[in-house]
Amino acid sequence: MQSLFIGLLTSILMLLNTIIGMIPLTLMALLKIAIPLPGFRKYCSSAIVRVAEGWAEMCKRIFALTTSTRWDIRGAENLDSSKSYMIISNHQSWVDIPALIQTFNKKIPYFKFFLKKELVWVPLLGLAWWALDYPFMKRYSKTYLKKYPHRKGADFEITKESCEKFKDTPVSLMNFLEGTRFTEEKSHRQSSPYRHLLRPKSGGIAFAVQIMGQQVKHVLDVTVVYPEGEVPGFWSLLSGQVSSVIVDVRQLELDEDLLMGNYEEDVEFRKRFHRWVAALWQQKDDNIGRLRQELPSS
Repeated sequence: MQSLFIGLLTSILMLLNTIIGMIPLTLMALLKIAIPLPGFRKYCSSAIVRVAEGWAEMCKRIFALTTSTRWDIRGAENLDSSKSYMIISNHQSWVDIPALIQTFNKKIPYFKFFLKKELVWVPLLGLAWWALDYPFMKRYSKTYLKKYPHRKGADFEITKESCEKFKDTPVSLMNFLEGTRFTEEKSHRQSSPYRHLLRPKSGGIAFAVQIMGQQVKHVLDVTVVYPEGEVPGFWSLLSGQVSSVIVDVRQLELDEDLLMGNYEEDVEFRKRFHRWVAALWQQKDDNIGRLRQELPSS
């Protein structure tokens, strides 16, 4: 009964926080559409990010007020909000998102995901993502390119154009390399060589690096671990049933030879990028094993 009450209270406070945050965000987004002057749009984008950061900070306060979850954050010192970052993380649950907010909000630029171009038409969310300058990408399948070979490279140019706004603005790009949440069933189905991770997909991050280049040479390798042994659902977090979460951050820099290359066209570069991702993923898998052996502190 207590967990039900906590869950309902947390949910109501989170909903109110979201509704309150959506009002100024939507108004600024509409102004951004109505007045397409570059300087004004840049001002609107900055204001919208401050609204989003305020919303995230209030989420942190709500969890601190209603739940006793201990956020054990390691390695997130000396971050710089004036730098651009590529964030790479394992993915197990919707709880990963609040964990990332707890770790990075207001310490680095508000993080963004690459989204499919079609998602801009999702009601309300599409407007919010556009207003927050989430980069929209268009990827053509090999089947499509066989039928329309003249479109080769067009998807890259569309996504690159979407990222032009970041040239003079620090940005944090978020990438879950597994592409989906980890489960034992998925791991077995794809014969994953890792104990705690699915096979990583290198194409997405390589695509981002190729577009952003030197701007995202700083990498935050994030490992999220739930020490109790079972991955909690979002309701478990809302209802105060998650005692602790470990967020382990390694601050890395991409080697220069990984910042310059064509992943799709250059076979040797693709192999080199695969080796880097595989080594990173093996280290993460070993790290998860070590962290899971830790008992949550009382």
